[in-house]
Amino acid sequence: MRLLIQHVQEAEVSVEDRIIGRIGKGLLVFVGIHRDDRIEDCARLKEKLIHLRIFMDAHKKMNLSLQDAKGELLIVSQFTLYADCKGRRPSFTQSAPPDVAETLYERFVAEVKKDIKVVQTGKFGAYMQVSLINDGPSTFLIDSKQSL
Repeated sequence: MRLLIQHVQEAEVSVEDRIIGRIGKGLLVFVGIHRDDRIEDCARLKEKLIHLRIFMDAHKKMNLSLQDAKGELLIVSQFTLYADCKGRRPSFTQSAPPDVAETLYERFVAEVKKDIKVVQTGKFGAYMQVSLINDGPSTFLIDSKQSL
C-alpha cells in the first residue's frame, strides 16, 4: 500500500462536477493498493500517517503530527501509484484488482476515522477531479513494503 501525502491549506474532490469531499488545513492522501497488500497493512499505515510529524510547530520545525495539529484529512483512491512506466504506456499489473483494492481502501478509511475527527473521501473507482493548495509545498510517500 502506498500513501502519497500532501500537506494542504485546503483540498476538495469532485465527481461529475459535484464536490463530494472538502477539507481545510490538513492532509490530502492518495492511496494506492498493491496486489499483495493485506488487511494488516491498513492499521499499520494509519498509525504511521496520523503520527508522522510533518506539521510546523511554533518554531517552524516539523514537529507536529496530524493529531497534534488537529488537521483534517481527505483520502482519495489512486491505483496509478503502482504504475510501471518502463515503456511508453504505463502498466498497472502491480495494482490490486478493483474488488480487493476497494475492500482495503474502505478498511483504511475506517481505521483513520477511529482517530481523526474530520475525514472526507473521494469515490472509489470514479473519475475524479482533485484540487488543492499545497502548503510548503510538502509531499511525502509512505510504502507498506518499506519498514515503518
